[in-house]
Amino acid sequence: MNAPRIELPAACLLGPEWERLLLLGWFALASRQGQVLSDAQLAQLRALQQQVDTLRAPGGVWQRALGEARSALELDVLACAAAPELEPRVGWLFQQLQGGGATQASRALIQELLALDATQGHALRAALLRDAPLQRDGWLRSAPDDAYKPLAPEPRLLERLSGQVPPPAPPPGAERVLQAAGWDDLVLPPDRLQLLHEFLLWVRGRDTVVGQWGGQRVGGPVALFAGPSGTGKTLAASVIAGALGWPLYRIDLGRLVSKYVGETEENLNRLFEAAHAQPMVLQFDEADALFAKRGEVKEARDRYANMEVSHLLTRIEAHDGPCILTTNLRRQLDAAFLRRIHVVVEFPRPDAAGRAALWQRLLPPRAPRTPDVDPALLAGAATLTGGQIRNAALHAAYLAAGAGPAPIGLVHVAAGVWRELSKDGREVARSELGALSAHLALCDPRVPEEETDD
Repeated sequence: MNAPRIELPAACLLGPEWERLLLLGWFALASRQGQVLSDAQLAQLRALQQQVDTLRAPGGVWQRALGEARSALELDVLACAAAPELEPRVGWLFQQLQGGGATQASRALIQELLALDATQGHALRAALLRDAPLQRDGWLRSAPDDAYKPLAPEPRLLERLSGQVPPPAPPPGAERVLQAAGWDDLVLPPDRLQLLHEFLLWVRGRDTVVGQWGGQRVGGPVALFAGPSGTGKTLAASVIAGALGWPLYRIDLGRLVSKYVGETEENLNRLFEAAHAQPMVLQFDEADALFAKRGEVKEARDRYANMEVSHLLTRIEAHDGPCILTTNLRRQLDAAFLRRIHVVVEFPRPDAAGRAALWQRLLPPRAPRTPDVDPALLAGAATLTGGQIRNAALHAAYLAAGAGPAPIGLVHVAAGVWRELSKDGREVARSELGALSAHLALCDPRVPEEETDD
């Protein structure tokens, strides 16, 4: 069985380019000292030049990395600009040749290394002009009027050659969600997991369906994740982004919606223009706040609010990239928008088996536990969502850590569950903790005893 082929970045395949520059640099040092090159050294240079020509041939390493063909002179310049960053030996040699601590090559040094005559030197200067392709297309920065100022490779050049492309900058009104998650982290019914996989097919299969089969191109794709808080909607969005290898950006609706007429549309335009066709996933939290049903027009503000929704529907339909909307109130969404959603996933509260799996995963895996901390027992004690179980498990862990540390016991878990249930401000009855209620008074003497009828 053949091993899978590993595609190396261009920098790993451009060794002959760096060796050629090192040899040319040593030749320049020797020439400055009045030394004459030997036949063996010239033969070594010719052999390296043949290897370099292969790398620069149509379809070769350079063209695959840059995505376009470049002239021999332009590739010489790009090699000189990138080499100090990708092969430190070249940087140290350039510093020795130029002095002044500059590790990047100047136009004067490049002309010396390549032994260019006056005509060729003029062509080099022309290639470094600001409106010439190397600068215009964003490969490097240069001051063509200063022959001794070092060239500066643009990040785009180093990214293409090193194979390390950073995530795109956050679009306006968005923030990066740094939550690494995989499919095993999701506790959902099998049919909901299948829907998530189908949403991925809308992204991955577009070239086949639209490009090869002539299918109609639609915006998005757009998914709606609906369900109570804490049921895993954001976690699922992180899993989708991770499966694509793209960053996930959460849209802050508060930074987009404006009370001033027309500003909301301008903010949405900036968002979608920055994100269009970029490798990223957009997540709109609490989508019902922006995608709510359009109401009857009773005053001017109502008419503008409806215009904002209509504008958003138009932009999201034209957007090229996955969008995920999350909501706790699916019924509040505008029907016109629902028709533009490609996949709808309902996130239910976890059943007993799901809660047991969540307790097992969310209690710190390396933390010691007392034998009676049974995930099945905890699952049957209180009907919590996944988010509530996460918070309660961590609260229990911190209580145990502060008690010695000591193994996590039911007394700690009972406290964590009680604290979680009490967050909404209502008075929690002990009976809501089921089998954990017997351990509750042990952890907090202020917990009221259950009232009983005489």
